[in-house]
Amino acid sequence: MRSSPSTVTPRDAASLVIVRRHRGRDQVLMGRRPAKDRFMPDVFVFPGGRVDPEDARTSVRNELPARELRRIAARSSPHRARMLGVAAIRETFEETGLVVGDRVSGALRPDLKCLQFIARAITPTESAIRYHARFFMARAEQVAGRIRSNGELLELRWMDFEQASRLPIISVTQLVLEEAQYRLSRKPFRGVPLIFYRNGNVQRRYQFERD
Repeated sequence: MRSSPSTVTPRDAASLVIVRRHRGRDQVLMGRRPAKDRFMPDVFVFPGGRVDPEDARTSVRNELPARELRRIAARSSPHRARMLGVAAIRETFEETGLVVGDRVSGALRPDLKCLQFIARAITPTESAIRYHARFFMARAEQVAGRIRSNGELLELRWMDFEQASRLPIISVTQLVLEEAQYRLSRKPFRGVPLIFYRNGNVQRRYQFERD
């Protein structure tokens, strides 16, 4: 009798949803993953990637706002929350050339104060590659530099949210897009969604509704 494979432990990861107001419409920056990638090939995503141990030693311009730190640390720790914010900004810089913060002697110094924690998601248990991803949002006016790809994300461009929803994207990305739009609408805070899979179906549960 063949034993079932053990569940892969999710790795911590972070993504950054950069938004802007352009000609009266809200837009978001996205890029397409190369078709040869093992994880989510040939779909559009936000800049981001997994947390690196070096993120713990990175000097920052400003720390996370207390409210955002509290929400992230509720499911990890303040130390890990800071690393996640750094990872989101570092990965965005590597993949797009955009800087959230500044550069000192050539080194990136993230400005975590610009980040708004808007969602987290966990890859299905049956996946061979798994991530526990946190999604942050930042405004284009808080970002410096010109967009340039390092090859990890192709076709990087600004697009309306409606256009983004019509692209090849996964269900998690669609739900994060919806959350970003909700935040931009200035409606009452409804919590931070946890996006996960159950019986093959994507689920969304809100947390921190009354914090």
